[in-house]
Amino acid sequence: MTTTVATAATPHRQRATTDRAAAENRLGLKLVAPAVIVMLVVTAWPMIQALYLSLYRYRLTTPDDRAFVGLSNYGTILTDSLFWRDTLNTVLIMIVSVAVELVIGFIFAMVMHRVIFARGLIRTSILIPYGIITVVSAFAWQFAFSLNNGFVNSWFAWLPGIQTGADATNWFGHHWTAMFAIVVSEIWKTTPFMSLLLLAGLSQVSDDMLEAAQVDGATWWQRLWKVILPNMRAAIMVAVLFRALDAFRIFDNIYVMTKGAQNTESSSFLTYRQVIEQFQLGMGSALSVLLFLTVLLLAFGIVKLFRVDLARARGEG
Repeated sequence: MTTTVATAATPHRQRATTDRAAAENRLGLKLVAPAVIVMLVVTAWPMIQALYLSLYRYRLTTPDDRAFVGLSNYGTILTDSLFWRDTLNTVLIMIVSVAVELVIGFIFAMVMHRVIFARGLIRTSILIPYGIITVVSAFAWQFAFSLNNGFVNSWFAWLPGIQTGADATNWFGHHWTAMFAIVVSEIWKTTPFMSLLLLAGLSQVSDDMLEAAQVDGATWWQRLWKVILPNMRAAIMVAVLFRALDAFRIFDNIYVMTKGAQNTESSSFLTYRQVIEQFQLGMGSALSVLLFLTVLLLAFGIVKLFRVDLARARGEG
């Protein structure tokens, strides 16, 4: 009799839980709907306008000469070696910066999570770079790598390849050294953001699982690879997704540090030159559309790569 009552009660509790989750989902949709509508209104018009202009040969200085060219702008861009070179630069900056930030950010997250003294001071110190405006950070790093008065050459002269004096290393005089300086400035600025997202994921890892693994004889590395990282997959995906999309749109650092010299342009910088410097609204709009589609595909690829069920990660599944 007791078994029958328990069996009958279980579906009732499951239905109650399901109804409650559905009600919460409906409430959530109602709460975010106004913001979603505003965002769509604000972003949809510029996107539609950019798509429309990309089908025209349109220079702002000669608006009367505007002519419909269809997909000709896209064909010109996709067959231009400059576009592919800048795309390669952008992808390289994104991959290197996000990979380094992921490692350093995880270390910082572990420190902020485990530290037991001066926790507030340590967390604040780690997060300070992210609070600095990107343009200010870029100017600071431009000064640091400067040939005449920068401190990088003098501080790291003991490393091979770095020289001082009359033959001082000119970081912005060559492609790869200039790219290195740009990547360093990007990593320094945004690693705290990565560590903050990873810290949120690290706080969700149960101490009971770690203690159970330790009791079973697992080493620290085994606990890291078998317990911590698998349970942080959702947080890692969000961190990589946000930073990859942001890094792919890099513009400020390049504009301040090199202005595209030494073949250091990014996709966003190429779009800026077409629209702002050369007034090519048609070609610039086509570049903007391609940049948007690339970011969209990048986001889709990252989500598919991690294969994270966010509902299950929130404990709903």
